[in-house]
Amino acid sequence: MNWDACPQVSEGIEVNKVADGYIVYQPDRDRVHYLNQTAVLLLELCDGKTRAGDLAGLVKAAYDLAAPPTDEVSACLAKLLEEGLVH
Repeated sequence: MNWDACPQVSEGIEVNKVADGYIVYQPDRDRVHYLNQTAVLLLELCDGKTRAGDLAGLVKAAYDLAAPPTDEVSACLAKLLEEGLVH
C-alpha cells in the first residue's frame, strides 16, 4: 500500500444510499457491492486529495476511537482498490 497516494473514487460507479450503508454498482463489470458505514466513510474520504496514510486518523476522529484503526483501514482500502471502486 502506498500511504502517500491520494486514492480517488473510480468514475462510472453508481452509488445508492441505503439504511445501513451504500449499494454500489459497477456497470462496466456488472458487479454490485454492499458497503457498511465504515467502508462508506472510507469511500467518501477517497477524494483524490486525502493521503491514504491520513485515513486511519480520520476514521479514529469520526468514531471517537482510542487509537487509529490502521489495520482495518488498510484492509478495507485494499479491498476497495482490488474491486476497482477507488484508484
